[in-house]
Amino acid sequence: MTHLPPKDRDIAMVFQNYALYPHMTTAANMGFALKIACMPKPRVRQRVEEAAAVLDLEEYLDRKPKSLSGGQRQRVAMGRAIVREPRVFLMDEPLSNLDAKLRVQTRTQIAVLQRRLGTTTVYVTHDQVEAMTMGDRLAVMKDGVLQQVGTPKEVFAHPANTFVAGFIGSPAMNLFRLPLTADGAQLGGLAVPLPRTVLRAVAAEDVTGITLGVRPEQFQVLPPEDLETPALDLVIDTVEDTGAVAYLHATAKLGQDLVPVVVRLPGRPTQDKGSSLRITMRGDAVHCFSTRTGLRLAGDTGSVQAHAHATEQTVPADESSPRDMASVHPAGSPAQSAPASEEAATD
Repeated sequence: MTHLPPKDRDIAMVFQNYALYPHMTTAANMGFALKIACMPKPRVRQRVEEAAAVLDLEEYLDRKPKSLSGGQRQRVAMGRAIVREPRVFLMDEPLSNLDAKLRVQTRTQIAVLQRRLGTTTVYVTHDQVEAMTMGDRLAVMKDGVLQQVGTPKEVFAHPANTFVAGFIGSPAMNLFRLPLTADGAQLGGLAVPLPRTVLRAVAAEDVTGITLGVRPEQFQVLPPEDLETPALDLVIDTVEDTGAVAYLHATAKLGQDLVPVVVRLPGRPTQDKGSSLRITMRGDAVHCFSTRTGLRLAGDTGSVQAHAHATEQTVPADESSPRDMASVHPAGSPAQSAPASEEAATD
């Protein structure tokens, strides 16, 4: 592939910019590449009509781009690629110019279309939700370097490093840099026992701390009347109520530092901004990473359970199928809990 000239690669691209010819009709735009290839007109018309039927564009074939909506223009751009019947589709952030509602609708259509055509598709996007929902395999990248490859479930459940952990999942995983205790680590009033294999891996690096990751849904809120169970105390800064779930953006005082924490709750929230909250962690909650390299520590299976004990608080760092689709994501810092800019691709 690398050493073949572009005309021999049999790849069709869909760009972020639709790149439609404004003076041509939908049918003419879709069939332009076939016309340049000197394909007979009846055959061109047949392929255009077949693609239009797949994309629900049959009634728009005689319209020009200026009379089409953003979603319809995107489907025309996809139809122009489909009529070529390539071996591989390359899609470079094709939904970034659409509004939120249309993005959700169109990404579903693309996923259904890909399954129907059975053509390998490489889909590049900054939106990790697109990658997780559309990809059969994800390839996560940072600064041009491949970080991890796997199915969406594998990457979500076992992130290879803190960058992947902080990027895959919405909201991002909470990352805490903590000093080690004799049996594990301490997060506020929560004693987190760690497997011996993890402790040995930390000792081999000759460091005294560890980075623990906890996803927002793994926290459990204690009843207001329960003041006896040791827990991590939070003050709620913002409540995001989406109807089905709520996200509590809070601050925990650990030692002398204020650390941001995000908690996901099912249903409608009863907590308000400014109120206090006491939380503990469910089982299978903790992911362990090296503070030196950011890599997942050997022996961490992602199933470490936290236990509540009344102990002194510790101080975290300021870390803040044969045919398939896959996804790639670059940018951010491995030590960040919420990367500023990310990118993803799908094959």
